[in-house]
Amino acid sequence: MKFHWRDGNRLQLLENGEEFFPAVFEAIGLAQKEVLLETFILFEDKIGTQLQHVLIAAAQRGVSIDITVDGYGSADLSEPFIKSLTDVGIRIHMFDPRKRLLGKRVNLFRRLHRKIVVVDAEVAFIGGINFSADHVGDFGPGAKQDYAVMVEGPVVNDIHRFALTTVAPQEQGRHWWRRRDPQKHDTRVSPSRGEARTLFVTRDNEEHRNDIEEHYLQAIRDARSRLVIANAYFFPGYRVLREIRNAARRGVRVRLILQGEPDMPIAKFGARMLYNYLMRDGVEIHEYCRRPLHGKVALADYEWSTVGSSNLDPLSLSLNLEANLIIRDHTFNRQLHEKLDVLLQNDCRRIPLERIVRGYFWRAPLVFIIFHFLRNFPALVGLIPAHTPKVAVFGGSPPEEGALQPTKTSPLPRDSQ
Repeated sequence: MKFHWRDGNRLQLLENGEEFFPAVFEAIGLAQKEVLLETFILFEDKIGTQLQHVLIAAAQRGVSIDITVDGYGSADLSEPFIKSLTDVGIRIHMFDPRKRLLGKRVNLFRRLHRKIVVVDAEVAFIGGINFSADHVGDFGPGAKQDYAVMVEGPVVNDIHRFALTTVAPQEQGRHWWRRRDPQKHDTRVSPSRGEARTLFVTRDNEEHRNDIEEHYLQAIRDARSRLVIANAYFFPGYRVLREIRNAARRGVRVRLILQGEPDMPIAKFGARMLYNYLMRDGVEIHEYCRRPLHGKVALADYEWSTVGSSNLDPLSLSLNLEANLIIRDHTFNRQLHEKLDVLLQNDCRRIPLERIVRGYFWRAPLVFIIFHFLRNFPALVGLIPAHTPKVAVFGGSPPEEGALQPTKTSPLPRDSQ
């Protein structure tokens, strides 16, 4: 499925669950026809319960609802929880569910990692925030710092069309992610709602393996003034690392915001192996220390930005199914920069080059070995005989392909934009 740049979109940056969840729940509460929701993680905590209630209420008033969750990230959904949704007609699609081995989840690789919500083909949400309580501040020290974007306008058609392919029936002889476009012949275009130019970009293991990475590379190459990347799991390949270093060499102020209090210690360990390579050419590295960083956002100069689910690590860039929104808009770029600057000023520690250089000569051989192992890890995983991912459906038949078309609804109230 090929997407194009769309003009005339209205965007709202959402920081953390405190801004994201109320906006999503309100949009679902106003839904008239359809809700499509994809997430890596859905937990049965206070956030999952709130989502459950708002979805059930929407279904009871006749809204068609499809939820897609990942079989690894959402493996612990209970039968009563699922039944409460399917009893009111909600369809639940679980990507690649697998049986546990010795009580452990084994379906670690090639995960559905996207976070997408589309309501009535009029408003969409995309970003890195899962439906779990660890995305709100009162969770405690482990609460995650993250971002998403709410969008209205023509690009919502692309996100909606893509989300439909996930829940459409599988065609014989085709992988589910390569099915016929359910709206191939639909020429309707959503009206302009704003000034932003946006592009919906996905990554899969077939035709779009490097699309998100290529957009990062182009933005880094084009940067002339500033580049800020905030990424939870930072361990990109040679091309991205080289372009980041080259940007700093030509005078771009490059600032990386990485994890200082990681939810997974290996994320911090892996990223720190790259510090010397980047910092000796002027890249600034700041570790966010207030709580775990889960964001996947970046900006270049004064127009280009991206928000989405893709980390800059081997899993996101080489194995997982991901989705990002690429944005060209001065206002959104400024808003994102202001948010990230608050983190830099208040909750980050800048790593001094002297600390990284000290003792590097004896660590260099170990860093070299580990770096190459981790960078080649996706290829090694690829040697394992791969099964065809399946989607288990709970709660009745999924909608027929093409049956759910964009519907015209009243715009959301001004206070929800």
